[in-house]
Parts: sequence; C-alpha cells; structure tokens
Amino acid sequence: MTLAILCAGQGRQHRDMFALTGDVPEAAHLFPHAATLLGASDPRAFVRSETDEALHRNRAGQILCTLQALAASAALAASIPNGAIVAGYSVGEVAAWGVGGLFEPPDTLNIVARRAEAMDAATRAGDGLVFVRGLSRGDVDRLCERYGAAIAIVNPGDAFVIGGSREALNGIAVAARAMHGPRIVDLPVEVASHTQRLAAASAEFRDILRSACVEFPPAGGARVLSGIDGAPIASAETGLDKLAAQISQTVQWESCLQACLEAGATAFLELGPGHALSAMVRGIRPDLPAHSLDDFRSLEGVRTWLSRHLGD
Repeated sequence: MTLAILCAGQGRQHRDMFALTGDVPEAAHLFPHAATLLGASDPRAFVRSETDEALHRNRAGQILCTLQALAASAALAASIPNGAIVAGYSVGEVAAWGVGGLFEPPDTLNIVARRAEAMDAATRAGDGLVFVRGLSRGDVDRLCERYGAAIAIVNPGDAFVIGGSREALNGIAVAARAMHGPRIVDLPVEVASHTQRLAAASAEFRDILRSACVEFPPAGGARVLSGIDGAPIASAETGLDKLAAQISQTVQWESCLQACLEAGATAFLELGPGHALSAMVRGIRPDLPAHSLDDFRSLEGVRTWLSRHLGD
C-alpha cells in the first residue's frame, strides 16, 4: 500500500488552519521559526487576529501554507511510511521538498519566504489569477492568446488557473461567461504565478537555491514530484532547476496526480489548508481513499485512517 501526500498552495488559508498542528510537540520548533519570518507574529495568533487580506498576501500566505504542511508532516511522521509519494501544488511544491526530506523544515520556511520576496519584486501591480472550469483546453488557449494571459495551472476535469493582468483576466471572465456554462472564480492571489510574467523571479529564485542544502536521495525514500511535468526528481541539480522554473512555467497538476496513480498510490492525504487537492483526487478516482487534514477532528483520527488504508 502506497501513500501519496499532497501539499496545498495558497488560497485556502483560514482561522483554524493550525487547530490540529499548533500544539503538537513534534512541530513546536517550527512556529517560533515561522514567527521570525512574519514580523515576530506567532502564526497561530496571526491567522486568528489578522484580516483576510493579510492572510492572503503573497509572502504571508506562502509561509503559512508551507508551515501547515511541515507541521502536519512532523506530527504524523511516525504514521507515514517510507517511500511515500509527495507532490505540491504551486508553493506547495517547496513544502513537498521539506515534507519529503530534501530540505530541512526550517530551511524550507526560509526558502519559501525568499521565493515570495522574489515573486513580489517581479510582480506588476494588478496581476493575479482566475479559475475557470468547463471550457476545453483549446478554448482556454484561445482566450489567453486573445487577452494576453497564460495558463498557470492545469487541473483535472477541464479546470484551469489563468494568470495575467487584471485587465486581461476581466476580459477572459466576460468572454468565458458568454460561452455559457463555465465556472469562473477570482482567486485571492496577487501575483500571476506560473506565467512568463514572473520570469525574473525564476532567475532570482534559482540564484537563491544555489546556497540551499539538499539531501538527495532523501533518507526516507520519498518520491517527490516536479510540478512542471509530474516527473520524480532525479537529482538535486535538475530538481532545483525545475523548482525555480515552476514560478514562471505552467504547473501540470493533472500530470502530478496521474504520476501518483501510476506509481501505485492507494491512498491520498492532503496536508492542507483546505480540501481542494483531495477533492480533485476523488473526482478522478472515487474508489480511492482521499482526505485532507481539515476533514479530521484530531490527529489521532488521521493516524487511525492512515493505519486502516495503508494496511498496518
């Protein structure tokens, strides 16, 4: 039995995102470290006291989502078997390197903070992302070409995230609605992630990663997937190249999920925040168990679920 661990991207931050992980001894060292990156604000207090706008600012959002994945992984380490498959959605790919043992957890938080800073420096005012479901890939490509935008993420089931200027995204939204049927949602993200508008950030992040300490292969035998093609990381150098390129290239999330299935994944655990990734798995493989940490009331419940579905 093989577990696939999914690390979420930005957009699903919420007040109770650390309800299960905030007080566990195994993750106790991570919260003070994250606080040093959040202006000395404890992340557990930050998510409860700050405005929704503050929670969804690019840098804070990336740190919070990465912290959640790392804290959950630390809390559940004894229940996660060696050889797990680990995939991350958008910034979740950096978290996946930490969860999979390629980066040390405190280093992962430092790296993701600098990633966000590089992205913010390269971002043009008004850039963002929009989600579109219900149009074919060809229709989405044509809309992007017409309005000067780009596909940022390819999800299963004709679902796409599109990045560009607010003017371009508004034009796409109007045109898509006129085509009848599609679901269109503005995402609470302030950058055109995974498009060429952030090419300068990819270059900057690759320079940052030159000083990163990477343990390859990871001690626990995890298979960490690259977001831009769904392929397992074959070496530290090529993996870092892809991790940097991902900022300005389309994330092939549908391919990542397919790669998990082809590698024999029999259960999927999303570390959160949110349920979006596990819901995608259930959409394409309703016969397989797939849940998010947010579905559970306790870590013991997560451990029991893992034991049941991994045959321990």
